[in-house]
Amino acid sequence: MASSSSSGLTFKLHPLVILNVSDHYTRVKSQSQPPSSHSSNGADSPSAPPRVFGCVIGVQSGRTVEIFNSFELLYDPATHSLDRAFLEKKQELYKKVFPNFYVLGWYSSGSDAQESDMIIHKALMDINESPVYVLLNPSINHAQKDLPLTIYESELHVIDGIPQLIFVQASYQIETVEAERISVDHVAHLKPSDGGSAATQLAAHLTGIHSAIKMLNSRIRVLHHYLLAMQKGDIPCDNSLLRQVSSLLRRLPAIESEKFRDDFLMEYNDTLLVSYLAMFTNCSSTMNELVDKFNTAYDRHSRRGGRTAFI
Repeated sequence: MASSSSSGLTFKLHPLVILNVSDHYTRVKSQSQPPSSHSSNGADSPSAPPRVFGCVIGVQSGRTVEIFNSFELLYDPATHSLDRAFLEKKQELYKKVFPNFYVLGWYSSGSDAQESDMIIHKALMDINESPVYVLLNPSINHAQKDLPLTIYESELHVIDGIPQLIFVQASYQIETVEAERISVDHVAHLKPSDGGSAATQLAAHLTGIHSAIKMLNSRIRVLHHYLLAMQKGDIPCDNSLLRQVSSLLRRLPAIESEKFRDDFLMEYNDTLLVSYLAMFTNCSSTMNELVDKFNTAYDRHSRRGGRTAFI
């Protein structure tokens, strides 16, 4: 397997694909490996994690390949082949709902691409002459900061005088649309299933913000060190990167303008006003309930003592 791709394609991956593959693997693992009691001496060794297979669909516009969705496939481990009839049926169904989406390749789970994966890859070449291979690594690595996901392309290389297809790793970027951002934000703010309190949810939210700021700080440091090394001549000058950094820096003065401060203060004051109104409404409701309870109790007392109502 070669280190990197030379095709020049730009891959954009949507979060829905990652969620689908992860959900597929989790369901298959929970069904194939139900929890069981371990022996007293601990001699039972865990079995190999299952592998899942499916197709990824999306669109290709020029040199840009955008992967939007995916669906599961039936796999025969004995022959290392996919159920072709099931694949064609699923493809036909998805074509009715998403007429602009095409089968771009397939996905699987595992720590690395295997030799048997090339058999499946070649079988899909009659649908797409250059399919992509999305591989999800389900093993947990706390030291890894990037997504445990790899995209491979296939290239024809001459090895020992024999032309062979091999997998080459391709770079990708995460692309989201408004609906996906709303969905991800909704999932992130779901109430814990164990009945966690508001403090627990706030702690989780603040932890997420802290991690995001920490990641942003580390990326800025890397970019700063890279620019310093470029200025000293330790690394060659990259004009494309400098233009991107310049474009990013030109956006910063926009938040220092007088209009921005006025708009920000207006939004901030409106938010505080809504919060105060909500607090006053809650206080008024509580006070009304207290008055009703007091009138009820005092009315009962006045009937026995012959007194008039207080309010």
